[in-house]
Amino acid sequence: MRAVWYERTGAAPTVLTVGEMPTPDAAPGEVRVRLEASGVNPADVGRRSGNYRAMEFPRVIPNSDGAGIIDQIGEGVTRFAVGDRVWLFNGQRNGRAFGTAAEYITLADYLVTPLPQDVSFAAGATLGIPCMTAWCALFADGPISGQTVLVTGGAGAVGHYAVQLAKWGGARVIATVSSQVKDVEARLAGADTVVNYRTEDVVSKAMAFTENRGVDRVIDVDFGGNLATTLKIMAMNSTIAVYATNGNRTPTLPVRELMEKCITVRALVLFALPPPLLAAAQADITQWLASGTRVHNIAGQFALAETADAHLAVEKGDKIGTVIVDCAR
Repeated sequence: MRAVWYERTGAAPTVLTVGEMPTPDAAPGEVRVRLEASGVNPADVGRRSGNYRAMEFPRVIPNSDGAGIIDQIGEGVTRFAVGDRVWLFNGQRNGRAFGTAAEYITLADYLVTPLPQDVSFAAGATLGIPCMTAWCALFADGPISGQTVLVTGGAGAVGHYAVQLAKWGGARVIATVSSQVKDVEARLAGADTVVNYRTEDVVSKAMAFTENRGVDRVIDVDFGGNLATTLKIMAMNSTIAVYATNGNRTPTLPVRELMEKCITVRALVLFALPPPLLAAAQADITQWLASGTRVHNIAGQFALAETADAHLAVEKGDKIGTVIVDCAR
């Protein structure tokens, strides 16, 4: 099969190699997916660049998300059949060296979810880590119907799905953004109100929207960078669900302030969450996809041989949506 790999960390054009590798066979409990699309996440870029940790394997095929068609079933798998359209997550995670920047991938069937016929493979490859993370941040502690949820970065890959899922879950949604273009995207996702944190006062806008009660749940793309603001808008017995903290990776926690409002801080990273929670996320996302038209933002598409360019597009930091590698071309 054609694949892209690296054997040392570093700059994408320097370390990524395009070539031929043996096509894997599905082991017991696995399926093999003929990949049509691969989604590139910031974590994939960080691992390849060496910003996260040292090399875990002698050779790594990057990218964790994807979509395609099952073409081989391993022993004991009963949930799927050859020919099923699917999307997948955590391809290059949890002790797995080979991700989705390739023509084929084999992985455990519980990491695979049916893809509706009306969702393209490119759109399916945007689900994975962004949509799963959004669901877990929203619903890990139970239903959110009737609550007010604030999504920071409401036009980002995770944030955009969080806005859509929160509305589907019956919440009122505030989204913060950094530009007029992103304001439009957050509103298209269904946000009830959008605040440009660069030009507007997030605290006053959020408190006015909640009639000074505060928000019940924050889905936070930058816990450390946002903390001083976030604490001012939390309701009693509320939760901050954290999936990134790039603005300040070692924030000082004002424990007394958290205690006085009984604020829960839920930190999460998808590959470490318990399987029952992930299964619940997959089931709900399937229902959500079936219940209406959804917005799947694709920031750009590259051929498999252009995977280095796809990684560079993510590194630029100005994308809206998920960068896609078309594995079949």
